[in-house]
Amino acid sequence: MLGMSERQYAARVGLSRGAIQKAKAAGRLVLHEDGSIDAEASDTRRAAMTDPSKTRKPPAPKLKPVPDAAVSAVGDTLREQGLAAPPVGSGTTFLQAKTANEVLKAQERRIRLQKLKGELVDRARAVAVVFRLAREERDAWVNWPARAAALMAAELGVEAAAMQKALEKHVRAHLDELAEVRPEFR
Repeated sequence: MLGMSERQYAARVGLSRGAIQKAKAAGRLVLHEDGSIDAEASDTRRAAMTDPSKTRKPPAPKLKPVPDAAVSAVGDTLREQGLAAPPVGSGTTFLQAKTANEVLKAQERRIRLQKLKGELVDRARAVAVVFRLAREERDAWVNWPARAAALMAAELGVEAAAMQKALEKHVRAHLDELAEVRPEFR
């Protein structure tokens, strides 16, 4: 076969096989001796013989699929604002995506304004301050038995060394319990 079949040429030019058969019958296609279609020559002849007002518009470009993460982010944003979110797997409408985008823009502007007003706290700095304060508190508790044991022993009439050991034991146990607590910073 020297050229293309009707099906191949139809796929190439974006027409139906029936339209190619009609063009072939009307003499708008150039054929090889074996009946196959000469694509380049046929394209030129069809362009010259076809009425421009009757041509189809080229197909619209296919849209790229939206990642699932983006769709779920739109749904999360809409749900946070008490709006109807798309059901899982059903896709998102343009209106829902645009609404979510506007909500996110408004939230971003609100955060920027709060930062300018000094209402927001730097997270890293807050964590560092809490850590420093907790360490100072721990150190104060570790040193407390040595300072308070002699005074308590005198009031109770017991040996100061025994009182200090007992206080240190209980303070360490209490600090061990506190060490198990892990605060979450959000």
